[in-house]
Amino acid sequence: MDLLIFDLDGTLVDSKLDLAQAVNATRRHMGMSPLDNERVYSYVGNGAPVLIRRAMGAQATEPEVQEALEFFLEYYREHYLDFTTLYPGVREALDRLRDGGKRMAVLTNKPVGISRAILDGLGVGGHFFQVYGGNSFDLKKPDPVGVHTLMREAGVPADRTLMIGDSGVDIQTARNAGIASCGVTYGFQPETLVDPAPDRLVDRMEELADWLAGRNGEK
Repeated sequence: MDLLIFDLDGTLVDSKLDLAQAVNATRRHMGMSPLDNERVYSYVGNGAPVLIRRAMGAQATEPEVQEALEFFLEYYREHYLDFTTLYPGVREALDRLRDGGKRMAVLTNKPVGISRAILDGLGVGGHFFQVYGGNSFDLKKPDPVGVHTLMREAGVPADRTLMIGDSGVDIQTARNAGIASCGVTYGFQPETLVDPAPDRLVDRMEELADWLAGRNGEK
């Protein structure tokens, strides 16, 4: 595999607490009671608009959802690195994969500006030749437009491209794009990795590096 396309939340970074706190700050702003953190985590993966729509509940009107979304994005921009960290072993794995000659990119449904800021703030932005977010294209994952764009930019064919993610959204994206997929079991939604199932599962990002870059860094 020459092109590795990573999801962000739940795959490279553990952003659960910052997202949950931003969602509950939004609910307070809207005069609502907080949600349990685990419930918020289950809403993550399809982008901020879907996250807030779910968090506001079916009774919320469209104007209320839009007000809540604006507040959420403004709040989250100020708090996106309060508690967010790289998962254990991610930095080391990215170093090995880069040194092994792999081209790497991020494709997330999170807004692209915040996504790049998180990666830069955690010191790994330079590992990726491109970062695309949920507002980079007209359609979000699982639509394959982001994968196809990255393959074209990298000059790498489908049979040499791998999508790595923590949820069924990422695996379906890979299926839709005609590329292989790898699921990580430590993320937000490992229960969604059953159908569709990824081509490979890893419990730690170092396992991906062992597989793709060689256990001792050799190709």
